[in-house]
Amino acid sequence: MSLFDPRAFLAALALLALTACGFAPVYGPGGAGTQLQNAVVVQAPETRDAFLVTRRVEERLGRAGSAARYALDLSVTSSEQGLAVDSQGNITRYNLLGQAQFALRDTGTGQTVMSGTVDNFTGYSATGSTVATLAAARDAQERLMTILADQIIARLLGSADLT
Repeated sequence: MSLFDPRAFLAALALLALTACGFAPVYGPGGAGTQLQNAVVVQAPETRDAFLVTRRVEERLGRAGSAARYALDLSVTSSEQGLAVDSQGNITRYNLLGQAQFALRDTGTGQTVMSGTVDNFTGYSATGSTVATLAAARDAQERLMTILADQIIARLLGSADLT
C-alpha cells in the first residue's frame, strides 16, 4: 500500500497555485468586500427594475448614508420576448432580457472608479391562468433583477484595489 495520495497532492498543488497568483479573500482584511461594505450609496431608483436592483445591492453591501465613500449610478432596462408558440398561435413561454449599466464613483473626487454593463435573461411560462401568468412574470422580473445586481456586485468585489 502506497502512502502517496494523488488527491492530497493535487489539493496542495491547487492551494499553492492560488497563493502564488496573489489570491486574497474578498472579505479578508483590506479586501474589496470590506472596503465596499456600508460605503456605497445607490442613486434613487426611478423604475421598478431599478428599485429591485437597488434593493439587492443594498442587501448585499449595506445601506450607506449621505457621507458614503462611493456612489453607484445605475441604468436598468428590460424587454420581453415570446419564445414558444402553441398550435393555436398563443405564446406559452416568455424570455425576459435585462441589461444594467453601472458606474461606481468616488464621492470625494467625483472620479469613476469602475463602470461596466451586465446582461442576462430569465423566463417564465404562460400556460396557466391569467393570475398565474402574471405572478410568474412578476417573479421572473424579480429573479432577473437579482441576477443583474449580483453580477454588478461580483464585478465590484472582483475589481482591483478601490483606494
